[in-house]
Amino acid sequence: MKNNLTYTAIDFETANPKWTSICSVGIVTVEDGVITEEFHALIKPPGNEYNYYNTRIHGITEEDTESAPLFDEVYPEIKKRLSGRTIVAHNESFDRNALKKTMAEYGIDYSDLNISDRWECTVKIYKKKGFKQAGLRNCCDILGIELDHHDALSDARACALLFCYANNKEII
Repeated sequence: MKNNLTYTAIDFETANPKWTSICSVGIVTVEDGVITEEFHALIKPPGNEYNYYNTRIHGITEEDTESAPLFDEVYPEIKKRLSGRTIVAHNESFDRNALKKTMAEYGIDYSDLNISDRWECTVKIYKKKGFKQAGLRNCCDILGIELDHHDALSDARACALLFCYANNKEII
């Protein structure tokens, strides 16, 4: 893990069990330990198809994304914030796979982002720190981080803070 506190935290929510059903993205940009930018967008998943379980978790419905842009319309904003950066996610394999598979679904090459195939993962970091339960809610409760869990921007912000704290730094 780098000690550099310049990175981008990201979180996706999905409409159903398919990786490619991204319905929300939150991105937090950190430069030298300072949050410099936050981005959130609702995204219309393919067919605007939701299942009960996912909606129950994040509260996003078909009505919320009926007029939202498709992934490829939001992608330029995502690319602008991720390109060439160190990427951090709380459960990096979920978010990385959602991004990679959705990009592939839209014919966008992952290498276009110029980012690592593996991202920094705050779940793994906090498990190594001895947290028996390293879920986002638990980590935030222990460290006193405000969280509106399963709101993509709130989750990304919490992840950004967790990564900073893991490096023994306060974020501004």
